[in-house]
Amino acid sequence: MKHLAILVLLCLSVCSAYTLKRGAKEEATSVDLARKYLEDYYNLAKDVKMFVRRKDSGSVVKKIREMQKFLGLEVTGKLDSDTLEVIRKPRCGVPDVGHFTTFPGTPKWRKTHLTYRIVNYTPDLPRDAVDSAIERALKVWEEVTPLTFSRLYEGEADIMISFAVGEHGDFFPFYGPGGSLAHAYPPGPGFHGDVHFDDDENWTEDASGTNLFLVAVHELGHSLGLSHSANVKAVMHPLYKSTDLAQFRLSQDDVDGIQSLYGPPPAFSDDTPVPTKPVPPRPVTPAKCDPALSFDAVSTLRGEVLFFKDRYFWRKTRWNPEPEFHLISTFWPSLPSHLDAAYEVNSKDTVFIFKGNQFWAVRGSEIQAGYPRRIHTLGFPPTIRKIDAALSDKDKKKTYFFVEDKYWRFDENSQSMEHGFPRLIADDFPGVEPKVDAVFQAFGFFYFFSGSSQFEFDPNARMVTHIWKSNSWLRCQARQRKDRHRHFK
Repeated sequence: MKHLAILVLLCLSVCSAYTLKRGAKEEATSVDLARKYLEDYYNLAKDVKMFVRRKDSGSVVKKIREMQKFLGLEVTGKLDSDTLEVIRKPRCGVPDVGHFTTFPGTPKWRKTHLTYRIVNYTPDLPRDAVDSAIERALKVWEEVTPLTFSRLYEGEADIMISFAVGEHGDFFPFYGPGGSLAHAYPPGPGFHGDVHFDDDENWTEDASGTNLFLVAVHELGHSLGLSHSANVKAVMHPLYKSTDLAQFRLSQDDVDGIQSLYGPPPAFSDDTPVPTKPVPPRPVTPAKCDPALSFDAVSTLRGEVLFFKDRYFWRKTRWNPEPEFHLISTFWPSLPSHLDAAYEVNSKDTVFIFKGNQFWAVRGSEIQAGYPRRIHTLGFPPTIRKIDAALSDKDKKKTYFFVEDKYWRFDENSQSMEHGFPRLIADDFPGVEPKVDAVFQAFGFFYFFSGSSQFEFDPNARMVTHIWKSNSWLRCQARQRKDRHRHFK
């Protein structure tokens, strides 16, 4: 019994020490979490130490009181359980300030029609779901102000919307799921007005994860000039809360805030026609198996084939039987959409891309320095304003440029346009439609695209050997020529 008593005492002393050590560790973790929270959202100086047990009016206790008051908690100045629970909740990454307040200096847009652009997408949702969430979120603010919004699909918009993880170039990194869900910048030039969503979150259309629409409404409020509100019912309150979307509406606090910047929406008398807001045409995503599908340009790239259409391209690789579908801007953000022509020069490992009277040189995913250049530097006469299609014959080191019913030939060795051109397409490529949309070379053949038709042309026999639908390369035609297309299936 004596030994048992000693063992019990030893156990009590060890277990007590372990419990005390664990408690001290948990307290230290809570203090670190609170310090980070106060630094990020309440402007606590980073060199101030946390003495939360002291009953004084030091800067830390003041900041805790400020936070508790703003978030609707009991103002104790202590890191009690309720305060720590709120600190751990997901929220907006923008610091807190006052009631429906605006940012310091009251920044606002000096115009009522704003543009926005969705730069990239989260893999959590279909693209049309992301588009819809952003569009509906803007509509919320549009309905209570004179503001109108239209979407851009390329170039710089007033509000650039993107998904990112970790460090993403603005010195305000995300730290994984939970915590800061997103952040946005107040109105102004450059990055101001932009919205960044943390792509480590689970973005959803409903309440099963983090609802993109609800967060977008809040962040776009920042983009328009609102800061955080202490009103717990306001959409501009910093803490994320799931809401019945069918019952969602702005609080009066939100409406007062945004109208303090831009005023109410225009009022109309009964006999005044209500003007329609400008709505840009929504581009239709091309369907690869549309029998009427045509291409803007086609080019090879390091053994792959790229089929360009509008803002998109299909990427046909050797190792994937299904063509990949991408936005042009995902790979080459500075390139335009609706391209005119493209071709690869294998010896230079370079793809040349044409739009209007300009062309770019692309190596992999990089645009080469010194581009774009004007097409006339290649030797075209001033009357030529655009190229319809182009291909480079890697064996003969000749590049063919097709313009309306004629074509030019460029010598890659001498880097000059050959004499005796242009010539008629019908004379040298009999059987090919004289209006060429796109062309590329594969397996010793030239493949010409004109509307929804594709012509396989044998340059040695100078004849068309087969005619298919343009999208036969995208696995859309029942009968495929497996002997010639096998490398790309």
